[in-house]
Amino acid sequence: MIHIVTPENGHHYRDEMDQAFRLRHRVFVEQMGWRALAKPDGREIDQFDNEHAVHMLYIEHGKVLGYQRMLPTTRPHLLSEVMPELCEIEHPVGADIWEWTRFCVERGRREKGRAVCPITNMLLTAVVEWGIECGISKLIVETNPTWLLRMIQLHFRLMQLGLPRTMEGQDIIAVMISFDSRTVVRLQEMRRTKKKIMVDNIAHSQALLHA
Repeated sequence: MIHIVTPENGHHYRDEMDQAFRLRHRVFVEQMGWRALAKPDGREIDQFDNEHAVHMLYIEHGKVLGYQRMLPTTRPHLLSEVMPELCEIEHPVGADIWEWTRFCVERGRREKGRAVCPITNMLLTAVVEWGIECGISKLIVETNPTWLLRMIQLHFRLMQLGLPRTMEGQDIIAVMISFDSRTVVRLQEMRRTKKKIMVDNIAHSQALLHA
């Protein structure tokens, strides 16, 4: 199950958000080596984990095993404040453009030999269904270039915002991706089911979009 967490319902998810921040620390600091994000308490939290962020959690038997965060481009976000050098054109900004950040899956649940593991598929499906429901048509993503072909195979359309740069010892590129119902169908085909991903509390994030 995918759960959407915003300031309006965050008080129901205090333990789950603590798990999510610890998952982020394990993945980005301990496994990927992004030492600049290291925190003494083992919780990776930054200035964008504020009242404007939309958090999406994959929860299974009370455990947060997958996570992603959405940030409005109409407010400060990673590309505008932390990684502006990744964008060589005018920064894309708009109510229908959000930034997709901090995507991660628990190491033990990443399956080798697949284009995407089941949890990754569910998180991707959730962000597409959420975007379509909320009138969001484009996402900014800072990622390793190896993910670009995978995104195309999943029927996302890509626009490169600049050339890759080496950051924290890894190549990172900024792209703007768009999606539609065909993206949903492709993800459903990979899951071998047309069942809609149940995204909890979507009304809360819709209220945040219009705040």
